[in-house]
Amino acid sequence: METVVVQKYNLDEEQEKKEIVRHYRALLRALKPRLKKGDRELVRTAFEMAADAHKEMRRKSGEPYILHPLAVAQICVEEIGLGVRSAICALLHDTVEDTEVTLEDVTREFGSEIAHIVDGLTKISTVIDSSTSTAQAENFKKILLTLADDPRVILIKLADRMHNMRTLDSMSREKQLKIASETVFIYAPLAHRLGLYNIKSEMEDLAMKYTEEQQYREIARRLKETKRERTRYINEFIKPIKEVLQEEGFTFEIYGRPKSIHSIHNKIKTKNVAFEEVYDLFAIRIILDSPLEKEKADCWKVYSIITDFYHPSPERTRDWLSNPKSNGYEALHVTVMGPQGKWVEVQIRSKRMNDYAEKGVAAHWRYKEGSASPQQESKFDQWFTQIREILSNPDSNTLDFLADFKSNLFTEEIYVYTPKGDLKILPVNSTALDFAYAIHSAVGNKCIGAKVNYKLVPLSHKLRSGDQVEIITSNKQKPSEDWLNFVLTAKAKSKIKDALKEEKRKIAMDGKAALERKLGHMNISASTHNINELTQFYKQSSPLDLYYQIAIKNIDLKELKQFTVLGDKLEPPKPVKQPEHVPEEQVRHQIPSKKDAELIIFGESSDKIAYKLANCCRPIPGDDVFGFITASEGLKIHRTNCPNAAQLLANYGHRVVKTKWVKNREISFLTGMRIIGMDDVGVIHKITNIISGELKINISALSIESKEGLFEGLIKVYVHDKEELDELVERLKKLDGIQTVQRLEES
Repeated sequence: METVVVQKYNLDEEQEKKEIVRHYRALLRALKPRLKKGDRELVRTAFEMAADAHKEMRRKSGEPYILHPLAVAQICVEEIGLGVRSAICALLHDTVEDTEVTLEDVTREFGSEIAHIVDGLTKISTVIDSSTSTAQAENFKKILLTLADDPRVILIKLADRMHNMRTLDSMSREKQLKIASETVFIYAPLAHRLGLYNIKSEMEDLAMKYTEEQQYREIARRLKETKRERTRYINEFIKPIKEVLQEEGFTFEIYGRPKSIHSIHNKIKTKNVAFEEVYDLFAIRIILDSPLEKEKADCWKVYSIITDFYHPSPERTRDWLSNPKSNGYEALHVTVMGPQGKWVEVQIRSKRMNDYAEKGVAAHWRYKEGSASPQQESKFDQWFTQIREILSNPDSNTLDFLADFKSNLFTEEIYVYTPKGDLKILPVNSTALDFAYAIHSAVGNKCIGAKVNYKLVPLSHKLRSGDQVEIITSNKQKPSEDWLNFVLTAKAKSKIKDALKEEKRKIAMDGKAALERKLGHMNISASTHNINELTQFYKQSSPLDLYYQIAIKNIDLKELKQFTVLGDKLEPPKPVKQPEHVPEEQVRHQIPSKKDAELIIFGESSDKIAYKLANCCRPIPGDDVFGFITASEGLKIHRTNCPNAAQLLANYGHRVVKTKWVKNREISFLTGMRIIGMDDVGVIHKITNIISGELKINISALSIESKEGLFEGLIKVYVHDKEELDELVERLKKLDGIQTVQRLEES
């Protein structure tokens, strides 16, 4: 793997000053069309205030810190389309947190609106009890709370994160992993939801560059190599359409643009195809300069011109003209069969729609003054109302909240109607129960079933776009635990959890009384310290859970006898050290062992540290890995591209341990592969011959199913490291009739 050489920073004071002024002037140039009387002076004051506050500070790369707020302001203006006030907030976004400047200073100079946004941008500084949730998750929650107040906060926050991602090179490896994972986990979905597709794509690409470097470089290289033939193909595809559009008198732009590396990688992974087989490496975009009242008609006209030349795929046509997405995105997408039998996606939209697509929420504001359609308006306002609802629940567990919120960020929508014909927008795969909660939480809590298009259906019935739904309620009904298995929306989940918590709280009160009685007999007070000791001892996540488990007789408190009482404090019994037993197949297959330290764990003493390999991704030597300290099982090693990595790194960054492999051929690791190919005589023999005969690799399990001339095989093997696995994959790919060989993400 080639290493990235970071240029050493070497500007002297004079050059630095010039550099800062150059960036400041570029910002003013970008703001020029938006400057009203007195604005230039305000921007200047903000710049001077920030430059003075940060004058002693440097970034990790060595450059003056002020270049960061300047860059963030530039991204706000040029890429997100925000204006003067947001640029001022971006310049000041780190001052209150990191420097002597106070919120009062900001209010005095710029007024309360700007101070309010800067306050929203100032990160959370209180220390949060990490047993219930993490500081990081609380930080996200705070960001989202301020978003509900003023969406500019989140837009500036996204610009801040965008610049951090672009300058990640100078950070340490753990920081790179943590920031990249956090970005994919929360910021990219937010950018997507706010309609900032360019920022979302770049964030995902940059994150992939740090978490899956090899795959990233590979796709980037392939894209570069195929650029010329792609351009030639795009020109051939566009030519006839362009001529007709000109004849018809349209004013338009038409061009092809490559898909992001991240989305290509996703296609390869989810569809199990090779790079060459990803049909939509690029999309053709047609942007029309049409007046508002003719936009829709013109887009459909262009659609009919394209389909005169190329055959469309009906199931891949998306009409977001009649029903825009809730983040304001409007367009007509059609996938057609182009020359040489290739599928091509064409996106048709007007200039105004394109502005929405690239600037999202910011464009929404710009058009707010006059021309945004009421439909568009209400979609945004609905979404913000939805966020406010989710956030107004003060005692929801932050990590649950985050997971629910995130699941609602990325999903496509369906449009469902009430019996009176009111439209409700829900994520795809929502159920009748989600719809009930979308109407009102009281309706959800009492829901016993629904009629969809006049037919009776159960609560778990999945809705489809265009359904008309009538909810049936009963006063005897109350939410149950299994409801959580089939609702999808964050609102439904949080309201069900609230109702269950209330129920649980009632039951838990009996448990609390029982525990207090028991402690009273022993002359021990039910102090916070003692209750916390017991909660920890019984491995419960909160005192409420402890009381509940006592009430339902899962905990009978007989171990209380083993506790020692010091004064008024309970001391738990010392645990008896058990020799650790790790199941052989779970971690490794031992070949006569000499030394057993195939991982170096940084920041720890040089003694051997017990660790386990995570089952979710089964790392082997050579994989990019990180160590993660779990509450119950000590140190676990995960791959950086593990399905759970983004969540672990984003939410529990403080538990991550820097880890790397050292060469050791003594130990084999269990890993798996999926092979798909033509079902031919002797194919199993050929495969096993390469594995066991030529490469002398032990096979742990082998299962092959054949169906209609194709076979799919799952093979588990013991390899020493990633090089050995890569060689095996390459050798198997070269066999006749083998279509794909892939390492199993989970084995």
